[in-house]
Amino acid sequence: MTTRTPASSEPVDRRTFLKAGALGVGTLAGEALVDTRRLRAANADPAPVAPVNGEAPSPLIDVNVSLSHWPFRRLPGDEINDLVAELRRQRVSQAWAGSFDAILHRDLAGVNTRLAAACRTHGQGLLLPFGAVNPKLPDWEDDVRRCQEEHGMVGLRLHPNYHGYQLDDPDFVKLLDLAAARKLIVQIPLTMEDERTQHPLVLVKHVDPTPLLEHAKRLPHLQLVLLNAFRSLRGEKLEALAKTGNITFDIAMLELVGGVGDLLQKIPVDRVLFGSHAPFFYFESAALKLKESALDADQLRAIGSGNATRVLGPRSST
Repeated sequence: MTTRTPASSEPVDRRTFLKAGALGVGTLAGEALVDTRRLRAANADPAPVAPVNGEAPSPLIDVNVSLSHWPFRRLPGDEINDLVAELRRQRVSQAWAGSFDAILHRDLAGVNTRLAAACRTHGQGLLLPFGAVNPKLPDWEDDVRRCQEEHGMVGLRLHPNYHGYQLDDPDFVKLLDLAAARKLIVQIPLTMEDERTQHPLVLVKHVDPTPLLEHAKRLPHLQLVLLNAFRSLRGEKLEALAKTGNITFDIAMLELVGGVGDLLQKIPVDRVLFGSHAPFFYFESAALKLKESALDADQLRAIGSGNATRVLGPRSST
């Protein structure tokens, strides 16, 4: 994965990173330092993208972006206008947006109101807001109602590890039931940050998705999207979750060169979504994962936008 640092706003692709690592961190740092005005100039026309089998690349749907500010440091491109400009430059047609504020703020009604307003005012039809709900706080059911009825949100983005509950908690089960009844998509980031870089006073474990096996079977029409899953999820557990039919995974934390191609040897292509985790990660890191794997045009279309369109279904946006 490619994490943003305050010193740099220019992407370094994964192959360059590996080469530079062999030459020394100092060399890489020197090459990576670029004037941050490059990011603010992202209103320029999109960079040309090579066609696949003679076909022009389809626009992307990014299911994993966040607005506001990461609570532990500033990130290059975390101002909404910069983020929107960068997404447009990268040919993103729609981005599913949560809020970094949802991680530590207790007033989630306020977080969701600001998120909806930001997407409406600055998103220019690009940003689709996903509200935050904490089932361990009072009146959380009303937060769900407001997300859908007042803000027109089509889904929720939950943070169990920051909000202090497991996925077998009875209150979480009630939340899933309510989301299913309202036909809301439920996104769950299994992690937000590599555990090795977490603040020492805020050490947060990965979410254990195991209970979702039963929840997904019990609620077959509920769409569950696991974000940032591949830092901790692999092997038989991953394959079992994929077999449920209503759980999908984004590629933001998928590691290794050719990782998407390797992933498709384990789970069906229709279980995989494009997600960048921008602006926490460089957008180009996720885009490169599609380019460096041997994917045909149908697989690229499915991961880039088709699967997300299917998950979204006929729901309308704000």
